[in-house]
Amino acid sequence: MSATYRVQLRGPASDPDNAFTFADAAAQVPYFQRLGVTHLYLSPILTAAPESTHNYDVTDPTTVNPELGGIEGFRALVETCREAGLKVVVDIVPNHVGVATPKLNAWWWDVLKRGQDSEYASYFDIDWSPDNGAEGRLGMPVLGSHEDVAALSLATDGGPGGDETVLRYYEHEFPVAEGTATEGDSPQQVHDRQHYKLMYWRDGIIDYRRFFSVNDLAGLRQEDPIVFEHTHRVLNQLIAADLIDGIRVDHPDGLADPFKYLQKLRALIGPDRWLIVEKILGVSEPLDPRLDVDGTTGYDALREFDGVFIHRPSMRALSDIAEKHTGSRWNRSAFLAAQHDLKAEVAAEELDAEIRRLARAVRNDNWSTSGDAVSAEELRDTLIELVASMPVYRADYESLSRVTSTAIAHMAIDKPHCADALDLIATALISRREANVRFAQVCGAVMAKGVEDTAFYRGSRLVSLQEVGGAPQRYGVSPAEFHLLQAERARLWPRTMTSLSTHDTKRGEDVRSRITCIAEVPEEFAALCDGIHYPDGTTCHFLLQNIIGVWPEDGAVSNSLRTRLHDYATKAMREAGLHSTWFDPNEDFERSIQDWIDELIDTPVYHAAITSFVRRIAWAGREISISKKLLQLLGPGVPDIYQGTEFHTDYLVDPDNRRKVDYAARQAALDRIGRGAIDSPDHEKLHIISTALRIRKNIDPEASYLPVMASGEKDRYMLGMMRGEDTIALVTRRPIGLKDAGGWGDTTVALPAGIWEDQLNRCRVHEGQVRLDDLFSARGQALLTRMTTSN
Repeated sequence: MSATYRVQLRGPASDPDNAFTFADAAAQVPYFQRLGVTHLYLSPILTAAPESTHNYDVTDPTTVNPELGGIEGFRALVETCREAGLKVVVDIVPNHVGVATPKLNAWWWDVLKRGQDSEYASYFDIDWSPDNGAEGRLGMPVLGSHEDVAALSLATDGGPGGDETVLRYYEHEFPVAEGTATEGDSPQQVHDRQHYKLMYWRDGIIDYRRFFSVNDLAGLRQEDPIVFEHTHRVLNQLIAADLIDGIRVDHPDGLADPFKYLQKLRALIGPDRWLIVEKILGVSEPLDPRLDVDGTTGYDALREFDGVFIHRPSMRALSDIAEKHTGSRWNRSAFLAAQHDLKAEVAAEELDAEIRRLARAVRNDNWSTSGDAVSAEELRDTLIELVASMPVYRADYESLSRVTSTAIAHMAIDKPHCADALDLIATALISRREANVRFAQVCGAVMAKGVEDTAFYRGSRLVSLQEVGGAPQRYGVSPAEFHLLQAERARLWPRTMTSLSTHDTKRGEDVRSRITCIAEVPEEFAALCDGIHYPDGTTCHFLLQNIIGVWPEDGAVSNSLRTRLHDYATKAMREAGLHSTWFDPNEDFERSIQDWIDELIDTPVYHAAITSFVRRIAWAGREISISKKLLQLLGPGVPDIYQGTEFHTDYLVDPDNRRKVDYAARQAALDRIGRGAIDSPDHEKLHIISTALRIRKNIDPEASYLPVMASGEKDRYMLGMMRGEDTIALVTRRPIGLKDAGGWGDTTVALPAGIWEDQLNRCRVHEGQVRLDDLFSARGQALLTRMTTSN
């Protein structure tokens, strides 16, 4: 196994012009094979809502998605892959199912119809207690107001089959339990007899565990053996038929016990199939070695590959620029304080239902005390503060056994008035019962919503660092840290995935690379910022960097790009939650920012200033992007290539990064490269990728890792690695600074004994002490393989 290629499957019901089904994937298999990957990596394949653009909202875990081609289409894709020598990796979603349209989910529909008597009631994590806020019924945040219950109506042509009595609320349908609708009853009377209660969504009564704060995704109880068996039945069948070679597990941290779940999954798929998990690690958090997995999906590696190209001495200058235009100080302590406050805000508001349920569990799990000395408000506030203080997604892994006690210790010192509540919480956690599980689940949701989905849309010192799994407060990664982490990966997790772009990244790898170049020219960036009017400093300073990341070098901003920037700005503003939110959109403010974007595009002086700045850094952004791609493809772990990124792309956050890929152009480019015609930046990137993948197949997955250091005045501008005994990758770290300084000068690198051929320039060979201006004469990267060994 040497590399994967990730494709986003999509049925025609969501967008006929952007569909990518099993058959579409099969048609591109010759290209994937020729590119040099060994595994095709598919987004979820089980049945989701027909209009889904991502398929993580699975509605029927027991069938392969007919929108994508069904089981026969999947089988045909696998057969095509096998004929080409490719293997198949699939993405599974054990944590939740989609319930936005109840009639599409037979399990959810049955629970709504039969309540606790449903055979599927135990499948979902539902609070049926009498004090759940919905009189013991399943509270659902559906109504637009308290008075909207008057909008309910009865119909006899609804439900999955279109032939049963349902309650309708505008376009929404809900089942009616048998015997609860008699002639002459009003819809409201019928509603009052159901096992569910439709609630005003602002009341925050949500009696089922969700995926983070997404009401349309209901959590599953995989800790129940029946649920595990039923939700993995199709996977079991596909494994038995030998149609799957690897599994990617979506968000296992949301489960009650990820460790036991992964043990069961490993037993199901066998010891040899590849198994990776979407585990977001804290910057200093190790992956627990007791997990029976091959590694993570690579966000930890993404932080390293991005961070090592940051010009770290510019930190103070960019902090000053951000402070000038936003009014906020952006240093390490400010980032951490902002993250803590936003996590507390998310816990208190978006995830209030989860906090209240956790608080009840804390009291229920205290066998030695009633906790009467701690009021409900004190317990809730202490839980919010403790959850906000947790530095990792969840701390109930054995390798993190002291994280929670350390957080409690610090809180007891800083907030001694919380001592009684902390005692109550600690006793409940020690019981290892419901409170312990819910605490871990809530911590992960709060971290994701508070940091990655909010704080990372507010910070604006250097937004390329604000990525899933990132640590913008550390302002990049030193070469020393980078090399130590690669060596650790080679030693402990040689089969983990490494990534540069995913379906969830907030900006694609090329956009981040260009933004990273801002760090090399802080004075010029400051001048650009000073020359632009900001209607709102925090919003505009953040957006300007993203605009720079996708602005065309020739300044020709298309209508399509203008629309994409409007859409991105709208999402960014609502995620940031400063002036507009998804719940309460501030259309006037959003329009003012969109008008500002139009002003940047249409005002000649602004347009010229941005275009000039982009021309200054764009070439260097491409250089960095190619360099980090080469390091990823040859470094420890299994590199993944996200769809389309063989060319330079201007991907922003989803759904922008799920646009249709022009594979015909990439196939044609491979043809030209094969003839030696490398005449565009896209061709250069594809040439390096295909060459690296060819060499990668000859590198043992467990090959050793050693740093390669340069000597001379520009030694820190080069980064190098050696894999095993016969492969070396060398790249340029800070291309703008190097160019401005006049090049490499007398800087050299000492190659190990033997003659080394540069695979990116096959007519060049090197040995001994090599000048970098000679090694990098054609491009800012070199891929060397040993031809002979001297005696």
